[in-house]
Amino acid sequence: MDSGNRLGDIEITDPKAMRALAHPVRLAILERLQRHGPATASQLSPHVGATPSVTSWHLRHLAGFGLVRDAVEGGTDRRERRWEAVARGFRFEVPDDEDGTSAARALSWEMFARAAELPERWATETEPALEPAWRRLSGLANTRVVVTAEELAAIEDAVEAVLAPYVMRDERPEDSRGVRLLRYMLPEATEAGDA
Repeated sequence: MDSGNRLGDIEITDPKAMRALAHPVRLAILERLQRHGPATASQLSPHVGATPSVTSWHLRHLAGFGLVRDAVEGGTDRRERRWEAVARGFRFEVPDDEDGTSAARALSWEMFARAAELPERWATETEPALEPAWRRLSGLANTRVVVTAEELAAIEDAVEAVLAPYVMRDERPEDSRGVRLLRYMLPEATEAGDA
């Protein structure tokens, strides 16, 4: 696994790691650590839908694949073991072999399931309380393009180039807030006569 990309994501290439992360509690744990920083199993437990002991087990499983680690500022008391994500985010590519494809598909489905609830929750809970300036900047786009695989890669590269300075900065401006950007690139099936 390599984290040498512009957004500081860990790159998952091992199908076993993909399958491990495809579990809803593990994915919730990793997302919580990436968003809120280091935490103990007891602190994570109410947010990931598992008891502290089950959360601890899942944390150790994620650590076995290099996705989480002991927090740098963690104490020496193992009962209060603090964990942190090894990277700000993660990404994976669909391998060419059957096992890898199956593992990537399982992880994709779990990620889609987790993301599916976000827009509705945002629209009902967050958006009504936003200040007008933030409300005007929020929104959706559903754009279809016809591109080659190389052009799609170039689009993703350009998007990452724009996002990287904001993702990687350590100091947040005083009037800033977190913004969730959901990016789906969903190539369509080819059909006769399609262009």
